Amino acid sequence: MSQGTLYGNFRIRTWVPQAIIKQFKLDIKIVAPEDDPELFARDFPLKKVPGFILPDGSKLTETIAIMTYLVNLLPDVEAKEQLAGADIQQKAQVLRWLSFANNDLLVELVKQFRPLLGQTPYVKPSVDAAAAKVATIVSVFEERLSEHTYLVTEDITLADLFATSIFARGFQYVFGSEWRAAHPIIMRWYNTVKASPYLKEFFVDHKECDTPLQPPQNNKKKHPKKDAKAPAPAEKTKATPAPAVPEQAAEQKKPKHPLETLGKATFPLDDWKRKYSNEDTRAVALPWFWEHYNPEEYTIWKVDFKYNDELTLTFMSNNQIAGFFNRLSGSIKYMFGCLVVYGENNNNGITGAVLLRGQDPVPAFDVAPDWESYEYTKLDSSKQEDKDFIENMWSWDKPVVIGGKEHEIADGKVLK
Repeated sequence: MSQGTLYGNFRIRTWVPQAIIKQFKLDIKIVAPEDDPELFARDFPLKKVPGFILPDGSKLTETIAIMTYLVNLLPDVEAKEQLAGADIQQKAQVLRWLSFANNDLLVELVKQFRPLLGQTPYVKPSVDAAAAKVATIVSVFEERLSEHTYLVTEDITLADLFATSIFARGFQYVFGSEWRAAHPIIMRWYNTVKASPYLKEFFVDHKECDTPLQPPQNNKKKHPKKDAKAPAPAEKTKATPAPAVPEQAAEQKKPKHPLETLGKATFPLDDWKRKYSNEDTRAVALPWFWEHYNPEEYTIWKVDFKYNDELTLTFMSNNQIAGFFNRLSGSIKYMFGCLVVYGENNNNGITGAVLLRGQDPVPAFDVAPDWESYEYTKLDSSKQEDKDFIENMWSWDKPVVIGGKEHEIADGKVLK
């Protein structure tokens, strides 16, 4: 008696269910929804794959539920325990990583690449925020895989198979050759799992991008409007040379950065950066700063990472800051500040104080694709509490106070 019918195709959420059926030769029919779209729509009105019809005619949806059901059909107890976990703790970890890949990694990847493909409207802040979230999610995988061969046990589980299939979309569209070179831990795991007997057939024709997808371009040509009343241009002759373009007009260019429109400030930012680098912070640099600081020209902002609950090892949190600062390089001539990592491994956060030109943080920060992963609060140096916070963030010699509790500074970076 048939054990059911699976609707599955090229969609990555269907790869692992198909792999289980093929690897263990289960008596389950695999049907591509596009082969009979009317029947598929009748059985599954939401048209989501995979969809599974049980032997009794009842229906099962959602890929994690279907994978779990299929594994429990396996007569090989050892294989079942390897894929789904041998005890309650392993089973829970398998489900954890399955859910994380399905509900976090895939969702944010789709938000990142679909607008780049032109499948949804391209809104730069939304795409950049998704890319930043993907980077944070990848770091969670990377932390685990830096110390373990696979995600749960020392064997391939459902979690590895499914997460690898999700990563495949990333490699297809946004994880280019530079990204791959920068993530050897992920690549070691990914290449190992995709070459396993379960998945290798799904990667035969899979292509990885060298260059990530770029934002769609507006290809409409702009034609100057013709003025019907304008006189026809006179014919040019050797005796009437074309008028010369004034040098001043030819040399005039738009400002390279929006903050250039604010003009030259009286506060000597470069002098301050040298003072901070070469002098004692508390005794010399900070008094000099407050003496010369002009809040009408520069403002100071408290910067907090929004996803502290996803941070793990402190050195990785510090790398998060370093990457953010690198992406702010386009605004560095208008900024100075420090972000610190406070707390300890698996219980830390990122905060700091940043000085910038003008009264609006957006022109300075939005050069970084992940700038919306941070929260910005304007500080008032005339308030002692705010002034103390600024000095502590730039001195690194006192604990960070969060909710009335002190946390030691573990690391940090200076933006200068």
